[in-house]
Amino acid sequence: MQTFLPRRTVLHAFGLGLAGVALSGPARAEAAAPLTPPGADTLRDLIDRLAKAPRRRDFKTVPMILTDRDQWDAEALDAVLAYRPSPKQVWDNTDIASPWLNLMRNALNAQIWSFKHPDFLAVSATHGTAHLALYDQPTWDKYKLGELTGGKFKDNTLILQKGAQSSDPSDYENPAGAFSPADNAIPALMARGVVFMSCHNAIWEEAAGLIEKGVNPDKLSHEALAAELTNHLVPGVVLTPGAVGTIPELEQAGFSYTK
Repeated sequence: MQTFLPRRTVLHAFGLGLAGVALSGPARAEAAAPLTPPGADTLRDLIDRLAKAPRRRDFKTVPMILTDRDQWDAEALDAVLAYRPSPKQVWDNTDIASPWLNLMRNALNAQIWSFKHPDFLAVSATHGTAHLALYDQPTWDKYKLGELTGGKFKDNTLILQKGAQSSDPSDYENPAGAFSPADNAIPALMARGVVFMSCHNAIWEEAAGLIEKGVNPDKLSHEALAAELTNHLVPGVVLTPGAVGTIPELEQAGFSYTK
């Protein structure tokens, strides 16, 4: 039986403080995106749509090439592709040790407060070693994912919520606040509306690499190990058929490509 997990349920577990997405009216928007700026009504609507979009995370096996919309987060991806405000930006993120989170944060800050685009949307097309940041810590522990970072990360610290996120969101000039380098973390960026997209091709290749290294404690098949990795993406992530294949779809929808 297929199980679909609403993003609003898993976001609560992820600790983003978005438990209020089931509320109505202004209170709902405020709870759904505490770090979005005033005037970001369309962005808040998107966040709410993504919160309600199902995420299937009960796969037993997955194929090398996804051919059916049921195999990825199609409804959530459709919502992002249909987002109308401009400008909007897709980041081709491949290196977990690069300043990728900092660069997206800087882009958000400039677009929102310098260029006055409160509905600016940033999307991370995540693959390469950056994709490892989209797995939960138990998966890092079980499959020794830190070793795949070349020793640069022992644990997945990028999914930890930092104290800066709880600072006053109206004080956007605070050098240690929610919009500063002190809050370069996936949860903080998600709370600002950034969409982190997972690459199925990266999952498939990571599974192959783990099997080759002998890091496969349950002796799973390639298809089953890729399914287990998929099931352990952190809450809020949007699973796509593949990052480099989804980027052209985003570009056709008006997203500016950034490497």
